[in-house]
Amino acid sequence: MNYLYLIILGIVCYFIGNISGSIAISKLVYKQDIRNYGSKNAGATNALRVYGVKVGLATFLIDFFKGLLCAYLGFKFYGSLGILVCGLLCVIGHILPVLYNFKGGKGIATSFGVLLFAQPLQVLILLILFLIVVLMTKYVSLGSVLGCISAVIYGLIYIRKDFYIGLIYILLGIISLFKHRSNINRLIHGKESKLGKN
Repeated sequence: MNYLYLIILGIVCYFIGNISGSIAISKLVYKQDIRNYGSKNAGATNALRVYGVKVGLATFLIDFFKGLLCAYLGFKFYGSLGILVCGLLCVIGHILPVLYNFKGGKGIATSFGVLLFAQPLQVLILLILFLIVVLMTKYVSLGSVLGCISAVIYGLIYIRKDFYIGLIYILLGIISLFKHRSNINRLIHGKESKLGKN
């Protein structure tokens, strides 16, 4: 196995992760920076709140497909290890994009793309959990947080079967939980914004 090529591919995937749907659309279409509006997060939920359903959906799809692409590239050349390295670096590139002064999104849509490629059925179950929570509570962040916790638990169980796939569940779940720490604090204190409300 040529680890040098894996490192190079991982770096490429990091920069693919730098392509932010919300920042690109806000700058190109609205001549604004979404990080100055709403929750100031460069993600699909904030894009939905600030610019509406179409932009929110477009943002989600861009961020989702870059994760899917990087997972595919990693798997094609390096199997499960490639998914771990390339998928993880893509998500890190989304969260900490050097092209945008290391101020990106929280990585949910991109992580979803990575994990959906790795294990479609299991991730669809996580998606159903997410949707149920959001529809019942109107808190997107709560759905994301519970999805991340579920991913970590699943990863801890699955790591015995496939170390690399189990590990990426754990790492992506922990990273996303860390990025949601302010949301968690607001949820605890009843100050988190519900979907459809600013």
